[in-house]
Amino acid sequence: MSSLSKKRLVLFASGSGSNVENIVRYFEGHEHITIAAVLTNKSDAKVLTRCKKLKVSGLYFNNHAFLEEGCLLDVLKGIAPDLIVLAGFLLKIPEYFISNFPDKVINIHPALLPKYGGKGMYGSNVHRAVKNNGEKETGITIHYVNENYDEGTIIHQSKTPLEPHDSVEDIAQKVHELEFEHFPKVIEQLLS
Repeated sequence: MSSLSKKRLVLFASGSGSNVENIVRYFEGHEHITIAAVLTNKSDAKVLTRCKKLKVSGLYFNNHAFLEEGCLLDVLKGIAPDLIVLAGFLLKIPEYFISNFPDKVINIHPALLPKYGGKGMYGSNVHRAVKNNGEKETGITIHYVNENYDEGTIIHQSKTPLEPHDSVEDIAQKVHELEFEHFPKVIEQLLS
């Protein structure tokens, strides 16, 4: 299958890009899916360094390009993604973006939604809240993105048990393992 007929995946990230690297490696040499680009809103994001190492196009955009309909949208329409994946991307997605890519934008959240979602609930903020509430389990939620934080239709959830002695870092590690195991597989299923 030529690269032109493969399904095109665009990844968005704001940080180190460990999930991006995991996804890129999963789809290396994939018969039907290719990583078209990785986009970030932070010029110093470590994900750009990972992109160089992985030989994947990494593009930086500023907040104006993101919030105003036009520039970034034109870039994305040129790429023509079959799926847009938020892999540690922290900005709220504007309505114009969602309406131009209906049912094509997904996110991964480090908790079992609807618990621990919403503005400010990402990374260690989520894990700390889970720990402070004495939860017996946590997990990941992969969901479609809509105009509200963490309220889109759920595609997949995976759980992991927690022990009372688990630290915030222990919880983060357990969730990260679930992300690495399930996120690429769910993306592959969505593009099949």
